[in-house]
Amino acid sequence: MSRIISALPLIFGFVLDLIIGDPYNIPHPIRAVGKLIAAMEKFVRSHFTDLRKGGTVLVLTVIAVSAAVPAAVLFICYHINVWLGVAAESILCCYMLAARCLCSESMKVCRAAEDGDTEKARHAVSMIVGRDTAVLDRDGIIRAAVETVAENSSDGVTAPMFYMALGGGVLGMVYKAVNTMDSMIGYKNEKYADIGRTAAKLDDVLNFIPSRLTALLIAAAACFCGCDGKNALRIWKRDRRNHASPNSAQTESACAGALHLRLAGDAWYFGELHKKPYIGDDDRNIDTQDIRRANRLMYGASVLMLVLCSFLRIFVFGG
Repeated sequence: MSRIISALPLIFGFVLDLIIGDPYNIPHPIRAVGKLIAAMEKFVRSHFTDLRKGGTVLVLTVIAVSAAVPAAVLFICYHINVWLGVAAESILCCYMLAARCLCSESMKVCRAAEDGDTEKARHAVSMIVGRDTAVLDRDGIIRAAVETVAENSSDGVTAPMFYMALGGGVLGMVYKAVNTMDSMIGYKNEKYADIGRTAAKLDDVLNFIPSRLTALLIAAAACFCGCDGKNALRIWKRDRRNHASPNSAQTESACAGALHLRLAGDAWYFGELHKKPYIGDDDRNIDTQDIRRANRLMYGASVLMLVLCSFLRIFVFGG
């Protein structure tokens, strides 16, 4: 029975995310982690001459706090009553998942593009991508939305589930802390190359297995989402290394293959052009329906990951 109970927070958290998404108007642990990272960055820059060492101190501090706080809260809740613990851990798990938020934000791009409001679509996509969006035309805006759904299928949904299966809400929070550090300071530009190096490298390590597993799940999901699972596997095998990051092209290539699209290519970041290889084949013109298709693939892969992680939690890591 205890093994089954150990899987409930993950299941309940996933369902809660589908129902309520990411609540913006109440305290959020991931936003708290973001504030801690920003505060630690200021501390490191003012107290360390060697920013690489300071960046390592930043990472260790953020991980320690991100693990200790939820561990203490969950210990107290489970000590009072097991179902109180399940409820608290379910809410924590919900906070770590971004499936509904990812779908909702990308669909804002889709609806604006369908209405012919390119500026509104550009603004909407600027909220979910890190690149410069001013140079994007309508097709580029749609492509950026598809790419971010594909990439964040792992970072925002399946990877947290994977680590929650291995170590519950506490390990899930550690993953989210590392992923948040990478998104805030893990850039390779002059400002962050040293201070963000440890965070970026650790994020690469933690995402190595989940990104590849998610790519395979996207290919599997394509088979019952009206997309091409066979081509998803073909393009994944061919183009999964077409990115400077060892992980980012994994899910993008599977999605590109499933949708018969060409993704990626050159992009502007902070006013600087970054040359990137393409991912996928230019079999057809991209359209707004591809954002909907990408979200179906994301949800399909997420459900498959939930089944897999629940199995792991019950039969391997639970109890």
